[in-house]
Parts: sequence; structure tokens; C-alpha cells
Amino acid sequence: MINRKRVGAALLCGLLAGTVLTACGGSETGEPANGPVTLDYWLWDDNQQASYQACADAFHAANPNITVKITQTAWAQYWQNLTTQLAAGEAPDVWTNQVSYYPQFVSSQQILDIQPYVDADKVDLSQYQDQLTDLWTKDGHRYGLPKDWDTEAIVYNSEMLDKAGVKPADLADLTWNPADGGSFEQVIAKLTVDDKGRNGLDPAFDKDNVKVYGYQPEWNDGSQGQNGWGELAAANGFTYLDKNPWGTRYKYDDPKLIETIGWYKALTDKGYAPRFDKQSTLGIDAVMNSGKAALTIAGSWTINTYLGADAKQKFALAPLPVGPVGVRKSAINGLSDAIWAGTENKDAAWKWVKYLGSADCQDVVAGNAVVFPAIKTSTEKALAAHQAKGRDVQVYVDYTKTPGGTFLLPITDHGTEISQIVQDALQSVILGQSAPAEALTKANQQVNGLFG
Repeated sequence: MINRKRVGAALLCGLLAGTVLTACGGSETGEPANGPVTLDYWLWDDNQQASYQACADAFHAANPNITVKITQTAWAQYWQNLTTQLAAGEAPDVWTNQVSYYPQFVSSQQILDIQPYVDADKVDLSQYQDQLTDLWTKDGHRYGLPKDWDTEAIVYNSEMLDKAGVKPADLADLTWNPADGGSFEQVIAKLTVDDKGRNGLDPAFDKDNVKVYGYQPEWNDGSQGQNGWGELAAANGFTYLDKNPWGTRYKYDDPKLIETIGWYKALTDKGYAPRFDKQSTLGIDAVMNSGKAALTIAGSWTINTYLGADAKQKFALAPLPVGPVGVRKSAINGLSDAIWAGTENKDAAWKWVKYLGSADCQDVVAGNAVVFPAIKTSTEKALAAHQAKGRDVQVYVDYTKTPGGTFLLPITDHGTEISQIVQDALQSVILGQSAPAEALTKANQQVNGLFG
């Protein structure tokens, strides 16, 4: 922090009055100038609430005048409530933010630029996992510090794999291409079983009466395809944008993506994956736990779902297949904590956000083995915590150690509209209403039309 006794500090505070600097609004210790305050902090993940409550308790012990009140709400309701509260001017002081939503908050000037705080307190941005700090910046402004990250991997049913005669080592060396699906499709076919016990490689396989699907796809990924098609498209050479973050020209008409979506459609036509209109209304994890599908692609935030004590099947992890570009590609996504621009407690909110972005808090999160914290040393602690529970989750981390192994999901304005346009296009493809090239070319025109 800037020492308020330093020569020129008063002038600096005056110059920064529009953006607010920690030392300008409180005491030299950063305590609230107007006595005790309570910060409202929102998050959606009930699996992480205990970790952040522990952080809040430790933070309060170190800052007795600041109390953090945590509110947890399920995902869909969370964003609805937040949007409503922001519109009403009654938002929480701090909330957990996600890249799909935050551009709209930036555009409407509802998030505080914390760059002046970061500069004043000399926050070490190099401590965070590569690429994550880029997610939260625009035009020299910063809207959050990285708090955690996730990547993708294959989740498979171990018993089904064994029954099909597929060894875990076979999944470690999978390849994929959009023409014939590579060894990835061969494994999927072998794991698909009809009601007579014949797998997808058997000429007599009945695709209309499937008992267990080899692959359970995610078709509700909107414009990102984070849980499957995005990774395979990237491994095929697809990039979403002219630049990312904050590009203005999307590339959903890229033949590399069209080929990828065509493969997904063919996989369904062959009976190896459920048809979109026949998919269970249950979530993918529920389908996997019911034994109706042998493998899927899922993010590291589902580790406890599949490897935790409540899992109804025995699951394990494998890396994503190597695509035509010659490397495995996983989206790397992360969260941050946003400070509401309208809060009356900016200094206290910054202290809390800074603490959330520190090793003191992220080591607590790591020890609870729920997500991978953004700080690199905390990530290693999370790995150790998972290993202590008998979970091998190394595959999620390996992408971050491979050059070109990760890519960012698209971050631009108009995220909500883009997601719906692309989702509708993909749905028309999987339902057989449109060819991939037709649907994605039209969607791309609509998307780019949003930018003028």
C-alpha cells in the first residue's frame, strides 16, 4: 500500500479520487474509515462454500472491523439474482465472477477497476497460473485477480472399460481426427453396447436399441463447447476469434469447426452417443452414475462428483486425445472475484479480494481438494491433497505444463446473445434439421453482425 505520510500522497489521492485507492479512503492499516463494515460476498458452488467460509473467518480474525457474509445460490438462480440486484443498484459488495458473464458487467461499468489497488499494493501477478491474469483485463483496466482454474479430461467407467477389454493405458494414447474419429472413436464404439450385448464394432450392432452409450456428449455448451467439442475443434486447428480476449470477429464458419461438429453428428447417427432429442433430462453426471454411458469429457470442477465418496460407479480419468495439430488441447478457464462499482466499502472489498487472491486463502482451498487454485504453489498443494485421498488427477494439470496445451475460451461483448445463437445452430445440426456448414455459417454471420 501507499504510505499516507509519504510526500505527495494527498495529491495522489486527489488525482485518483475517481478510481479510489486503498490508502486514500481508510487508515494507514487499511481499516474502514467509518468503523466496522459487513461485506456481502456471493458464490454459487456449494462444494466450495466451506473453503471460503474458512477464508472469511481467517480474514475477519486479521481484520476485526470487516465481516464477510457469504451467500451461496445455485448457478442459474445466481446469475438471475445478480443481474436483478445490479439493475436495482443493490448488488453484493463482491461476487464470484465467470468469463461468460463478466464482459457485460464491464460494458455497463458495474465492476470496479482494481488496477490502482494492484499497483499500490504491488500484487505479484506472476504467482498465478499462466494466462489467467489476462482473462480479467481490458484497455489497461483490471477487473479481478485469479482465484482458481479448470481444464478438461476424459472421465470413464472403469468397470465398463475392463468388461470391454480396453486397458486404461489404451486411453493414455488416444488420437482423434474428424474423418474417422481415430482410436478415440474405436474405443467409443467398443464401449457402446446394444440390448443384445453387441458392441459398436460388431456388424450386427443395433444402433436403435442401445443399452450403454460409449460417449455421453455435452450439447448445452453454448458458444464455447468447453466440455467436448471445443477441445476437439481446437485440436483440429480451430480458434474462436481474431484475437482473444476482446476480439470482434468470430470464426464459427471455420471448416475445422464444421468438421468437428460433423463428427459429433456422425457419432450420434452411428448409435455411439445418444440423440439430442432422446437424451435424458438428467445431467451428464447423473447419466454417468446411472451406468447408461461409459465415458464423457468433463472439467476438473467435477472431480468430487466422479471420484468422491458419493459416486455410484467406479470412475477414473484419462487425457484428451491428440488431434491433427499434434497436441492435446484443453480449454483453461478460471474465476475471479469482482467488486461492485457501486459499493460504499471499496477499500474493505479490495482487502477481501486481495486476500481471496493470496496464498493464505488459496492454500486453504487447495487443502480441501475441490478445485485447483490459481496460484501455482497452491495448485501443487491441491494435487497433494487429492493424492492423499487416493485420487489421481494429474491429467488435469499436465495440459498446463505442455506448450500449446491450453487455450482460452472466448471473451467478448455480447456473450449471452452469442451463446444462444450458436446453441440454436448446434441444436439444429444434431436434430438433423441443418447441415453443419449451413448452420454454422449462418450463425457466424449473426454473431459478427452484433459487432457492426
